Amino acid sequence: MSKFSIFGKFIVREGQQDKLVEILLEAAESLNNLEECEIYLVSTSDNEPNCVYVYEVWSNENAHQASLSLESTQALISRAKPIITGMERISTLETKGGKGILS
Repeated sequence: MSKFSIFGKFIVREGQQDKLVEILLEAAESLNNLEECEIYLVSTSDNEPNCVYVYEVWSNENAHQASLSLESTQALISRAKPIITGMERISTLETKGGKGILS
């Protein structure tokens, strides 16, 4: 069974990378009990000090959309918005399987 996946890039104000990482790791923790979210990885690159990458795998696209309306998600989005200067959806993927993916 295929999964809905997103690979995205957040661009933040100078010096705010660590703050956004903190907020996104809180988001990841808030998703721990949400079975539909199988993977939520937060990453940075030494070459891009004002960027944060997120890779998410969901059971389906509807589950991802529903998560965006959760009160906890909305609170985290409100905290992150002032430091985000841009976003790029690198790709929406159809994950077929692999290590860490529930079948």
